[in-house]
Amino acid sequence: MSLPVPRLGPYPDRPRAYPPGQRPHLPIRPLWVCRACGSPWPCAEARLLLRVEYDDKPVDLAVYLSGLYHEACHDLFRLNPYDGPTPRELFERFVGWGPYRRSIVDR
Repeated sequence: MSLPVPRLGPYPDRPRAYPPGQRPHLPIRPLWVCRACGSPWPCAEARLLLRVEYDDKPVDLAVYLSGLYHEACHDLFRLNPYDGPTPRELFERFVGWGPYRRSIVDR
């Protein structure tokens, strides 16, 4: 009997569909495009819904996004190791917009 291979990070099951019954803005893996609108995931709608869903739990959102960033780096590098997005581009796409981003302007 063999044990299952552990996943690298969280399973992308958020944001929840809103309104209920609509197609959720979840990623199609391993391409990481939005299932509902076809934009690079997290799309604008997914970001908005994630912010609302995790409004009172910013640390949870940061951990969730960081795990998905790890998953996306793994998937996208395996698909195209030479011309895919850079780790910095993926960081901005997955984590940089989240609750703990730094301001561009020094104050």
